[in-house]
Amino acid sequence: MTLLKLSLMAFSFVFWAAGLIMLTIGIWAKISLGTYFVLSTNEYPNTSVILLATGTAVIVWGFLGCVSAATEHRCLLCTYGGFQLAVLVAGLAAGLSSLFYRKDIAEGFQKGLQEAIHSYTENEEKAEALDSIQRTLDCCGVESYRDWFSSPWSMEQQSPNGSVPASCCRARKGCLHSPLPSDARGIYHDGCYSKVYDFVSDNMFYIATAALGLALMQVVGIVLACLLAARILPYA
Repeated sequence: MTLLKLSLMAFSFVFWAAGLIMLTIGIWAKISLGTYFVLSTNEYPNTSVILLATGTAVIVWGFLGCVSAATEHRCLLCTYGGFQLAVLVAGLAAGLSSLFYRKDIAEGFQKGLQEAIHSYTENEEKAEALDSIQRTLDCCGVESYRDWFSSPWSMEQQSPNGSVPASCCRARKGCLHSPLPSDARGIYHDGCYSKVYDFVSDNMFYIATAALGLALMQVVGIVLACLLAARILPYA
């Protein structure tokens, strides 16, 4: 009994720390990948929200494990074990959805980037997301900077079919982007699709691995809670 109590209390601390890690990963995913998801045209489970909700709940309920083990309260132990089972399911859902949908999410950016370029003057949210991606990943357009030449935004410039936004510039000052010089110097030449695909796909894989690892860890807590509850008489 003493060994089971100490083991469950130690695991409860690890469980609380796992909740903190889940919350941190969820916040990071929301901040780092939120801009990219604005441009994705594919439907996908909101992994960051699942991690945020699960991490917050785990931090709050992590103390329940220590209390239930210390007081040897059978009902609390059963409740704690049931909650860990729910966390296991949520963690598996977040991890597996990230793992299975990461390619689809990344592929949805090709159409999303094209739509953002053609609606650059109409959709402010997508325009800001596109500008942020072009600055962050050092890219311009979908496949190359020439994708901007046929856009409605480029047509409205003083030199139609030869302009790109300022977010394509390598430097903020002295950049000739509207119109472009013949050698297109001073701007990023590579398109954004390949870079966005790699960035999102890689990061979603890391999120999936972390979520699955934290979820499977709950199996230990469920077993400990059930063993301790089974050794406590019902009237206790």
